Amino acid sequence: MSVQQQQTSIRSILSTSRSFAELDEFFETELRDAGYGGLEVQNSPVGVTLKVYVARPGLAIGRRGTGIKDLTDKVAARFKLSNPQIAVTEVERPELNARIMAARVAQIAARGTAFRRAAMWSVNNIMNAGAAGVEISIAGKLRSDRSHGEKYRAGVVPKSGETADRVVSEATTDVLLKLGLFGVKVKIALKDALPSDFQFKEDVKGEENKENDPTQGERAQESGR
Repeated sequence: MSVQQQQTSIRSILSTSRSFAELDEFFETELRDAGYGGLEVQNSPVGVTLKVYVARPGLAIGRRGTGIKDLTDKVAARFKLSNPQIAVTEVERPELNARIMAARVAQIAARGTAFRRAAMWSVNNIMNAGAAGVEISIAGKLRSDRSHGEKYRAGVVPKSGETADRVVSEATTDVLLKLGLFGVKVKIALKDALPSDFQFKEDVKGEENKENDPTQGERAQESGR
């Protein structure tokens, strides 16, 4: 492949990525109340199909389909797409979608609820939905005029390596309040995405305490008697 061909290929990839990012940002704004959870773009001979994932499909589709029709017209006009088709898909477990949960934390805080309460409520819901772990980070002027961050965790969230790339769903959003702009980041470790050879221990500390317990052997001898 020549240098010119490589440059043309790179420009094509960058253009495609930019178009996807702009579409994604558009739907995030338009479908915020419906619980926007992501986008898939599928090209076909008859046009482009935009598969939109939301927590509440009814709000996205609208009464008698008026909402989806209006959304389709906006997409066609703004992005110059010929015959775009929008398919709305419901997210079965929105609590395990990092993007939806980050938006929820921001929305709850925007209504006046303290960030700590909003974050802990979300942590509990995510873990109850079956996540292996969750970490919610919030940054901004939380308790003083100086900006700082706080993290709320539960379970196990891999930090690096192939396991983290495979099982951790991550999303970031922001919300503007009276005290300033706050950032919200959500990381969710999905049990269903764990590799088969990965062993997840629910109570690691409990196991460590048993191994380090000096009386463990004595109790075993007594039970043997």
